[in-house]
Amino acid sequence: MLIGEVSRRCGVSARMLRHYDRLGLVKPTGRTSGGYREYSADDIRRLFHVESLRTLGLSLNEAKRALDEPDFAPADLVGDLIRHTRQRIAAEEELLGKLERVDAASPAEWEDVLRIVGLLRALESESAARRQQAILSQSENSSLPVEALVEAILSEDDPNVAGALQWSLARVAGRGLADLANGLDAEEVDVRRRATAAIAEIQTPEATVQLRRTLDDSDATVRGNAALALGSRGSVDSIPALIEMVVEGRRDVEAAEVLGLLTTVSPSADDIVEVMQDKLDNADDSPTRLRITQALAEIPGTAAQRALDRLTHDGDRTIASTAAAIVNTQDRGRRQIGDGR
Repeated sequence: MLIGEVSRRCGVSARMLRHYDRLGLVKPTGRTSGGYREYSADDIRRLFHVESLRTLGLSLNEAKRALDEPDFAPADLVGDLIRHTRQRIAAEEELLGKLERVDAASPAEWEDVLRIVGLLRALESESAARRQQAILSQSENSSLPVEALVEAILSEDDPNVAGALQWSLARVAGRGLADLANGLDAEEVDVRRRATAAIAEIQTPEATVQLRRTLDDSDATVRGNAALALGSRGSVDSIPALIEMVVEGRRDVEAAEVLGLLTTVSPSADDIVEVMQDKLDNADDSPTRLRITQALAEIPGTAAQRALDRLTHDGDRTIASTAAAIVNTQDRGRRQIGDGR
């Protein structure tokens, strides 16, 4: 069979067949009187073997070794091909992910595409300063790859970069909230903490709903971050967690301030004081009792005043003096208001 017919039947170009001949990969058995290559049935069979090996990813040299060396062991080579193929697939999937993120940002111009690609590359940088700068440099009207920002924030260790990412996500009016909410269910506590902190910056009703479900989280930091955010939004659901923070000394000053704020938006002051009084009566260490005493200063109303008045006679001198100082300060403030000053 001449080279032209081989090419037509086998789907291999004549140029490639000549290249195979030069490499000694598939050499025609004979030549015609005119010098044309003439392929036998065995040559065609070898050609099919070569093409089959190439479909597995073997190079031409590797295919030649596989066919010509009797002691050639294919296992190692196939193993290498599997590893290289997996690496190639991973690289292709990474590229696909980037393309999808660029597409999701709906770029209008090539300049937008280049800016988004630059941001994605910067987010992969080992330099925290570069990551932070790339995020903060996005203009207010820029299209943002929200999915990439969410992925970054759930894995970001640097607090400054995390803050920049939170700011960036807060600008897009709740987009990415569903992906952030998935982070609330992560097994890794650090991921749940990052997700909670990011959702706390999103001022939408949907974000508030997601924060409420973290009040039962097993991690105190997650509960505390959610409680502070919810309390600042007027959610009385946060009160038990806020009181817990005061009692345990976790951001207790902030928690007390938010408890005071909640009494201005709901008739809960007496209930809060009752619970805090119970915690104080059952606490057996001075630091805890002192934190509760100080927190009562943030609660308006007569119930808190009566509790503080009682504490001025407490057997613990530190508690008594602290309560007395709070009462005196509050009395001066009321007198100044009464005097019109």
